[in-house]
Amino acid sequence: MSKASSTAADFPFKAITGGVTAPRGFRAGAIACGIKDPKKVRLDLALIVSDKKAKTTACFTTNRVKAAPVRVSAIHVKGGDARAIIANSGNANACTGPQGITDAKSMTRAVAEQLGLKMNQVLVNSTGIIGMPMPMDRIIPRSADLVAALSEKGSNKAAMAIMTSDTKAKSYAIEVKCHGHKFRVGGIAKGAGMICPNMATMLAFITTDATVDGSELKRATQAAVEQSFNRITIDGDTSTNDTVIVMSNGASGMPVIKSKAPCTEVFRAALRRVMVELAKMIVRDGERVTRFVEIRVKGARNYKDAKAVAEAVAKSTLVKCSWHGGDPNWGRVMHAVGYASARIREELVDIYFGGLCAAKGGLPTGIPVKELETVTTKPAFTVTVDLNLGEAEYNVYTTDLSKEYVDFNSSEYSAAVHSKRQTGLA
Repeated sequence: MSKASSTAADFPFKAITGGVTAPRGFRAGAIACGIKDPKKVRLDLALIVSDKKAKTTACFTTNRVKAAPVRVSAIHVKGGDARAIIANSGNANACTGPQGITDAKSMTRAVAEQLGLKMNQVLVNSTGIIGMPMPMDRIIPRSADLVAALSEKGSNKAAMAIMTSDTKAKSYAIEVKCHGHKFRVGGIAKGAGMICPNMATMLAFITTDATVDGSELKRATQAAVEQSFNRITIDGDTSTNDTVIVMSNGASGMPVIKSKAPCTEVFRAALRRVMVELAKMIVRDGERVTRFVEIRVKGARNYKDAKAVAEAVAKSTLVKCSWHGGDPNWGRVMHAVGYASARIREELVDIYFGGLCAAKGGLPTGIPVKELETVTTKPAFTVTVDLNLGEAEYNVYTTDLSKEYVDFNSSEYSAAVHSKRQTGLA
């Protein structure tokens, strides 16, 4: 991406409350089904519905192992007119064979019957433990209750119902003015890590009352995902269930947004803003993380090189460990730059922590470590790598790596299996 590209900050957006129900014509709700543990009462089944006809598109995980709901939703979304999303936490419905596909379809069918929709107008999402059969006896009988829970103020409950290892619900919405019209974009997300085979899938559901042409909605969504959810890393793992869904119902009454329409760039920037804010929330809520770090690479020969360097630094275990200790170890950053699949010249590389230059031309600047630590001991800071070879830039949002993170992810699957046996479900 060039420096000339516009960003969401270039447009006057007003942050509002309401998440996925901030845009007009959308309702959401959630109920407790005891999906992971019938003894625990917590919201774990969510529903989002457009009361009007809608254009819908989605992006799914690139993992070759795809969960049943991903496979089913990928087929249903091809129609482009989905109007409902059912999503559960506590069970990923992944690596569950043909029965998993059957169960995912059953969830869409049950909701469709309650809402008077076609089965393929319902998308299904799941997040939780991999390899466990879905407790359909707790889900299907509650479909009527789920629909009854729908509300124009139900976004927060839906956001809570899709949480797994998240510590807080993630929601964001904005109102946008464009050529005498107003439209809204809102969303909810979940994710605190992308850990295979344990829980913490990334899901994001975005709604808008703008009137968007189907082709433009797909283009705008793909671009926004690339600039947001595809630029975050907590642990470097890609889940079996990662999904981003965007629905546009036109309830704002504004003219259709399509390629090169008056409000096209504004809509693209608005969609990008919502996704970026949700993506940042996911990183900040990473499993047992203590640092939120933005990696900025500039001066690369091309986009591909900038991306390669940013991702190498953001995913380096050594680098992430140094951040956890508040250690401004620019040498570890340099070594990650060096093994990235990008053309670099060591003698041209500059590295900054915040606004402080730790290395210039590949050599230490001599700045006191204590000064650099004033940046790296903060809960959020920026690391900038200037390759001084061109104009291309790329940024990634990432975290540190803590001992608590390792402890947290050491026994999740075993704990779930034991719990299931104890409840007589094995």
